[in-house]
Amino acid sequence: MAKRRYKTSLFIFRRDLRLYDNSGLNAALRDSEQVIACFIFDPRQIEAHPYQSTPGLQFMLESLSDLQQQLQQQGALLYIFHDKPEHIIEPLKQDFGIEAVFVNRDYSPFSRQRDNELRKQCEKLHLAFHSQADLLLTEPEQGLRSNGKPYQVFTAFHRQARLLPVQTPQSLAAGKLLTTAYAGHKPELLNQLQQPHTNALPGGRQAALDRLAILGNCKNYLAVRDFPAMAATSQLSAYLKFGCCSVREAFYSIQAELDPDHPLLRQLYWRDFFTHIGFHFPHVFGHTFDRRYDGLLWRNGQDDFWAWANGQTGFPIVDAAMRELNQTGWMHNRLRMIVASFLVKDLHVSWRWGERYFAQRLLDYDPCVNNGNWQWAASTGCDAQPYFRIFNPWLQQKKFDPQCLYIKSWIPELQRFPAAVIHKWEKHPQAGDYPPPRVDHAVQSTSIKAQFKALANTTAAPE
Repeated sequence: MAKRRYKTSLFIFRRDLRLYDNSGLNAALRDSEQVIACFIFDPRQIEAHPYQSTPGLQFMLESLSDLQQQLQQQGALLYIFHDKPEHIIEPLKQDFGIEAVFVNRDYSPFSRQRDNELRKQCEKLHLAFHSQADLLLTEPEQGLRSNGKPYQVFTAFHRQARLLPVQTPQSLAAGKLLTTAYAGHKPELLNQLQQPHTNALPGGRQAALDRLAILGNCKNYLAVRDFPAMAATSQLSAYLKFGCCSVREAFYSIQAELDPDHPLLRQLYWRDFFTHIGFHFPHVFGHTFDRRYDGLLWRNGQDDFWAWANGQTGFPIVDAAMRELNQTGWMHNRLRMIVASFLVKDLHVSWRWGERYFAQRLLDYDPCVNNGNWQWAASTGCDAQPYFRIFNPWLQQKKFDPQCLYIKSWIPELQRFPAAVIHKWEKHPQAGDYPPPRVDHAVQSTSIKAQFKALANTTAAPE
């Protein structure tokens, strides 16, 4: 057997909470005589901050508990630490003699800054630092046009990305995972941070495999994916966010269970596309991608925002979706588009407010994907919904929840009313305990379109 490069290495789990098909972990095992497998609770992420997702944190904790069990079945240990990553590695070098640090690459501005700090500390301590591609089907450097610039239109990006091979999932590489007792290991943190389970979906590898096993439910995906009362979507987003299954597993499972060109695959590439946009254009975190629309004048009414957030706008499809989000951490994709459009184009509240609220509430919160979706809905983003196409919430609910099955499941105040009344709620504003429509959709959409039109011919968008 060939001599391995390092005697002892450290692998840091992050958005890759699994053993199977874990690129960074496999690289560490192949190159090291023994590997310390750890997770680091970074105070910048677990302590309160404006973009902290409480449902996401709970999902992550459940996934970590599951990962702990996966490692125990391998006769190994998941070391738990609490500090900034760059502060952890010096004691581990002193106590275990680590020679290298392995991670899987991440792409948000925070992640890149964190990894730059970690890389600098490794250089200072004369440790090797290895960052593996694992999270995406295509790396940002691969998603470039012939002129070397990033794609800004999804269709063109998708056409090029589908030409690139997708690596087949890899089993856990042979190697030794360390189990030595260590004073800095804080396994009690997992239990201390746990909250009562209120999420729509449980975290962990087994739950991810269960979702992959029922992909057959998505056979008629194109025909029924937009109907929230039907279980017609994969619900894989949170499992991909935390790496309970790899994106390659999802890709090949979809091909095997459904079709080699099934429309669900396109959704995986939308995830790549928005991640690439966040990587190449970091100004989108705080500004519009299309800088012409930084000049939009938002009303930003606090009462309007909280009526939206609490599901009290008087628009049933909007309110049902927000109530589900608040109670479960989950929202159907069609509903995400509807509620985002409503906040921005009916209530004239900045998309940044909605982006932040979704970050706090979604169990599958992903900074790049969340930002991309909000800017798409707000018509300020990359390859976005044209500003003159505005979701009409009345037509959306009539088309995608015709019997109001979904609406009634989340708005008990409307359960006694027939669907015909709910679809024309603006004509029955005093019926029951449910509020009348907060705004006139036609008036508000006309107003916001005028603003967009006035800015559309100003300074050009990024190239």
